[in-house]
Amino acid sequence: MLLVLDRINAYYDKSHVLQDVSLEVERGEVVALLGRNGSGRSTTLKTIMGLVHARSGSIRFHDKNITNKTPFALAQAGIAYVPEDRRIFPNLTVGENLRLASLAGRKGPWTESRIYEYFEVLRERKDKPAKLSGGEQQMLAIARALIANPEIILLDEPMEGLAPLIARNVEEVVRRIKSEGNTILLVEQNASVALALADRGYVLSIGRVVSQGPTDALKADTEMMQRYLAVQ
Repeated sequence: MLLVLDRINAYYDKSHVLQDVSLEVERGEVVALLGRNGSGRSTTLKTIMGLVHARSGSIRFHDKNITNKTPFALAQAGIAYVPEDRRIFPNLTVGENLRLASLAGRKGPWTESRIYEYFEVLRERKDKPAKLSGGEQQMLAIARALIANPEIILLDEPMEGLAPLIARNVEEVVRRIKSEGNTILLVEQNASVALALADRGYVLSIGRVVSQGPTDALKADTEMMQRYLAVQ
């Protein structure tokens, strides 16, 4: 198993936000973290990435304990994180944003030239400041993750705040990345989109895993979908 969380507990001050969260991600899978706002999905990604301290439990990557390692060390180990707020450097050019991200990553098939083949909109803007639209920012954020040649991408709310047409474009990019065998742990508010992209899913509620399984099985559990995801 590529990534394993075993009974992770994490807090914001005194608030117990992750309660014995366990999950697994195999190489080549897309695994969705589902749940309503405040369920702990994004906090799970931040805890994996060392941005939130795990008070107990363990996180293992390639069977090595990476619990509470620094984000830089985790990036070097092969974990890329695309945060919900994207964190683009607007005063740098698109190309400079990509080259900066590549410094923390590893050598591999994702080069700057390949990124531009994959994301034409970025090629057109490579020498311009990264003052981009929301959809273009999301493309650049995903491209920055890819150019680090990670073994897994933690993708947090990639369609958040985007117009429907732009969101569909981003969804198609994620689908293409998946088709090439990339491993993704996906947080996405739109359960229908997440289940369409993922192979398996975990449903969180108030910091606990309340359901898990292949996406077809989750979709078939209409009572669970309505109770925890507000999907009819």
